[in-house]
Amino acid sequence: MSKFGLLCSLLLLSGTSTMLAQGAKNIVINEVLTNNTASIQDEFGDHEAWIELENTSFTTYNIRGMYLTTDRSVLNPDMSVPERIKRMSVIPSGENRTALGGRQHVVFFTNSNPARGKLHLSLKVPMSEPLWIAIYNGNAVELIDSVTVPALSADQSYARQGSRWSIKSAQNVTPGTENFIKTDETKDAKLKREDPHGIGITLLAMGIVFFCLAVLYLFFSLFGLLMRHTETAKKVANQQPIKPITKTVEKTAEIGHKTGVILQEGLKTKGIDREIYMAVIGMALKQYEDDVHDVESGVITIKQKSSSWNDEFLQMTQFHQ
Repeated sequence: MSKFGLLCSLLLLSGTSTMLAQGAKNIVINEVLTNNTASIQDEFGDHEAWIELENTSFTTYNIRGMYLTTDRSVLNPDMSVPERIKRMSVIPSGENRTALGGRQHVVFFTNSNPARGKLHLSLKVPMSEPLWIAIYNGNAVELIDSVTVPALSADQSYARQGSRWSIKSAQNVTPGTENFIKTDETKDAKLKREDPHGIGITLLAMGIVFFCLAVLYLFFSLFGLLMRHTETAKKVANQQPIKPITKTVEKTAEIGHKTGVILQEGLKTKGIDREIYMAVIGMALKQYEDDVHDVESGVITIKQKSSSWNDEFLQMTQFHQ
């Protein structure tokens, strides 16, 4: 491998490691319950101590391979990685729930047997005693988050609210959901609590704006395309080869008009508008006033006029004898 290729590979690996480290920093310990007598149950109906982790970012991060521990000795910087791993419980792979989406939570049962499920850890959590809990990155060296939990009574939990921690009563424990949910909390207060830096609302607003612009672009593009095709159709319709089709269209329109008149006025009109009848009658009355009709009782007809169109025939009778 060339020096340039080796350098690119190292830069790529370092960039990937940095991105993964930044993603891991968004994983925090969110709530801990050490003495479970009436809180949530596992798949087997047992009440076990549990630890809740939260992804505080708005992107998905898979926490498989990270470590949880309650042994403070792992803070010794001189301890080897294999020795440190022995004092930790690894979050196993092969579980979809470990892929935490933005603002999502996952609960792990402690003092349990990993053979019972992917969310069961052998992590030792004493009841009703002060407790130190830490989460380490997959290298078992980088400390991601830690908290010291005070002694808790039965079914009490120790929960995070922003950067502060407090004890929650058994009625207010919220495993798997956001802490300190209040039914009388306003929407503004909830938004401020869930998105203190305004990143989410900014992304949402920008997404709506770009979506609207995309819809407008699509609408005007289709409208312009339709108008261009309409103009082209008009030009083609005026050309000679299309005249029979144009006549057919006009005849179809005429038949449709007559059908509409019959439906509105009845069969007696035969599809002719009343205006046409009135015009014909008016013309007949005008001709009657000008004395171009025969006088007949109840009948108005046009009087026949004699013309000299056949005078030539009368003059050429000798040729026909």
